[in-house]
Amino acid sequence: MSPSSTRVEPQVRGPGPTPLAHVGQSTREGAALTGVLLGVFAVIAMWWSDTAASTVQGFGPWLIAAGRITGLVGSYLVVIEVLLMARVAPLDRLIGMDRLALWHRRNGEYAISLLVAHALLTIWGYAVFTHSGLIRETSSILVSYPDTMMATVGLGLLVAVGILSARAVRRRVRYHTWYFIHLYVYLALALSFAHQFAVGADFMTHPINRSFWVALYASVGLLLVTYRVAKPVRDNVRHRLRVARVTSEGPNLISIYVTGRRLEDLDVEAGQFFLWRFATRSGWWQAHPYSLSAAPNGHWLRLTVKELGDHSGKLSSLPVGTRVTAEGPYGAFTIHRRKRRKVLLIGGGVGITPLRALFESLPGRPGDITMIYRAPSDDEIAFKDEISAIAHARSAKVHFLTGPRREHPEYLTPHHLRSLVPDITAHDVYVCGPHQMTTSVARTLEDLGVPRRHIHREDFEF
Repeated sequence: MSPSSTRVEPQVRGPGPTPLAHVGQSTREGAALTGVLLGVFAVIAMWWSDTAASTVQGFGPWLIAAGRITGLVGSYLVVIEVLLMARVAPLDRLIGMDRLALWHRRNGEYAISLLVAHALLTIWGYAVFTHSGLIRETSSILVSYPDTMMATVGLGLLVAVGILSARAVRRRVRYHTWYFIHLYVYLALALSFAHQFAVGADFMTHPINRSFWVALYASVGLLLVTYRVAKPVRDNVRHRLRVARVTSEGPNLISIYVTGRRLEDLDVEAGQFFLWRFATRSGWWQAHPYSLSAAPNGHWLRLTVKELGDHSGKLSSLPVGTRVTAEGPYGAFTIHRRKRRKVLLIGGGVGITPLRALFESLPGRPGDITMIYRAPSDDEIAFKDEISAIAHARSAKVHFLTGPRREHPEYLTPHHLRSLVPDITAHDVYVCGPHQMTTSVARTLEDLGVPRRHIHREDFEF
């Protein structure tokens, strides 16, 4: 099918289940979190094996020991922080990029808090031990201990990144500004690494500990370079993506068709997204996450964008032939999360885009697939003709719920969902849309008796 065609050919067959398809999301997440916690215990054990009980007697030594522990665990969690957003494909397929992003945000809070505690506890402990004031001891540590000043600068960078990542602040910062500020985390790691070996009692005279720490940093660094640099470069050289067409889908909503070479070799599924860069004067250096809004077909890829900011507002005027680089695919919001024969798709706003692709490609018999689409008005329903055509061809059900929220508070309530889908507890449910909506719908589904393991949620934000 060419990108100039508007015909929809529903795909009623999909890829077979993976070995992880029948493993619950909570089980996968639990296994991953257990691995992280085991690493924490290993780091504490490394400190314990090198610490004599006689050295932790008295208030000052106790504070210094607490400083060592918080420093070691905090540094370990910073490495985990990098791993979580290294975009490692197996980890993404296991957990999902949206969940990894949530873990990244929460883990960052723990890591920064522990490192700040490390600095404060260490200074306090030495001040008590040497019977000096806090200000004097701070000055002494900064001046006398090797590489401590660099580590202090690194900690300051981490704190700054943490503040800018707070949800209240994040909403006021442009995506690409927030993205580039995060690159300072790597500088912070580099600045603190030498400090750990120069003054860290657990490393200075312990080659096994040093080897373990170097291996930890090196392995995560290798994964980072492989998946964030080498793989994207290889894929884009291979596929040579370009803009084929830009079309309007409704008020402030556009679709971009992208063509290239050997697209059938892309390991991409409906429900996934790429980080897209468009080679224009103002866009080549900005990478933005957009989901595919049509199932992959080997001929073209389609992303659909709501024109909100400076970047998205300029995409409607992209010239045909513009070079495109795409990093991905990412996301576990795919067919492999499905466990039941019946599937309900619930989308809101531009969050309909991955659901539109899933609606086309999810295998199912007549009556197995149902879609509920919530939009502020009839004019803001994207892909209405396409969705209706897919529903007709597949004997699927579609419910368009339109109108302002204040005029239709009954939409997506337990009673209303039950009336639309009487056997809702027999469905796997995919939910995508704004954070407030997905949170509310997930809670409603649980109230209706849908097990949490059958609710597959993706917030349409990164």
